[in-house]
Amino acid sequence: MIKKIYSNPDIFAIDVPLPNNPLRNLNCYVVKTPEKNLIIDTGFNLTECYTALKAGLDSLEIDMGKTEMFLTHLHSDHVGLAGSIMPEGGTIYMGSKDYEYFVDYVQGEGWDLLDAKFLSEGFPKEAISLLHSTNPARAYAPDESFLAITVDDGDKITVGDYSFTCILTPGHTPGHMCLYLEEEKLIFLGDHVLFDITPNITFWRGIDNALKQYIESLKKVKNMDILTALPAHRQNNMNFYARIDELLKHHQVRLDESYNIITDNPSLHAYDIAGKMQWSMRGKNWEEFPMAQKWFAVGETIAHLDYLLAEGRLCKNEINGVFHYSAIPK
Repeated sequence: MIKKIYSNPDIFAIDVPLPNNPLRNLNCYVVKTPEKNLIIDTGFNLTECYTALKAGLDSLEIDMGKTEMFLTHLHSDHVGLAGSIMPEGGTIYMGSKDYEYFVDYVQGEGWDLLDAKFLSEGFPKEAISLLHSTNPARAYAPDESFLAITVDDGDKITVGDYSFTCILTPGHTPGHMCLYLEEEKLIFLGDHVLFDITPNITFWRGIDNALKQYIESLKKVKNMDILTALPAHRQNNMNFYARIDELLKHHQVRLDESYNIITDNPSLHAYDIAGKMQWSMRGKNWEEFPMAQKWFAVGETIAHLDYLLAEGRLCKNEINGVFHYSAIPK
């Protein structure tokens, strides 16, 4: 499905399905001008995603010879088809920090180190092995890395008569980028702000406190003048600034919940802490969660534990290679 969502410039949304995934879809945005076009994000490296995206681009009569691509962040539902859609030698823009992580996950030891981290937080070893083929972040990633022009905070990307500004918003990923058209007060959000689901905030190797970065990034865009906010998933069905306040409150509630669980149950590891938290999963309890969703939930739990550790509200001890957490009384 294709929908024109803006004029001046002409912006279209291609609905790219994400099969068997709670995200449901990716909104691939296309900025179309007589001189040049810009594709924003792609979908998983899956046949269903490729078919929908290619059909949408063909319907819009997009000339790939005068088309560039901007990737908001490294997750596979955003970069999975970049190398398949863009012709050889085509221009792909990506935030410098995320591109560094992306190449490490595709070509380096990123996934092995991530497996070791999850094991140290109590995730079952047999489940880690299963997730190698069932975790969509890994299973539907690009087959190989691609070349990208890296961008940083404040860099400009020109599309026809329009100049877009790259806005660094770390948190969801270490180098997540939004794209801002100041004269129209319009922003492509990627996964920084979503409106009917909450962006997953997890830990990242080399990042001490991803949740703190995310909170600071929310406050950063809250101070910007924005009339049109375009998320990468589902719809924008509420006020942008009110949604930011909701997300800030959500994480404060999560922090309090984590602290209270640990206070009532000293020396748990992250996997067990996650199992005691309240999650929105269509009424399923923790035992019924799909393993991939447990992986995301544990990652988010660790991000909140890291925040509480940095605040001096928790301590952790290693027992037989697994970290256990205890509360420091207020």
